[in-house]
Amino acid sequence: MAMTVYLDVVSAEEKIFSGLVENIQVTGSEGELGIHPGHAPLITALIPGMVRLVKQHGEEEIIYIAGGMLEVQPGSVTVLADTAVRAADLDEQSAQEAKRRAEEHIANAGADFDYAEAAAELAEAIAQIRLIQKMRK
Repeated sequence: MAMTVYLDVVSAEEKIFSGLVENIQVTGSEGELGIHPGHAPLITALIPGMVRLVKQHGEEEIIYIAGGMLEVQPGSVTVLADTAVRAADLDEQSAQEAKRRAEEHIANAGADFDYAEAAAELAEAIAQIRLIQKMRK
């Protein structure tokens, strides 16, 4: 039987996942991270993207997060997400519309334009679209 580590994926709204996993893949601020049982303690920022987890008996699950923090401890891993949604629950049409709106805001910037907010909205929409497309394959 494969070694496991306890994982919690939580957002401000709800706990999305809690249980034993064989490994976790997340998109950190410095790039892709693979977390396996016995990983060194770590705290890092997460950017919009996916949390790919392999459950205790090999079943894979993918969760979209809109950024947050990852904490790795000897016996547990915690993903504290700004927003977390199971990949199967993402709506491609809504993500495409959010992307279009963000691009429009950037193209038509006014005096009170907040570039950081518009860029964050665009990054979230693009991450959702990429994840939806990846799920199709």
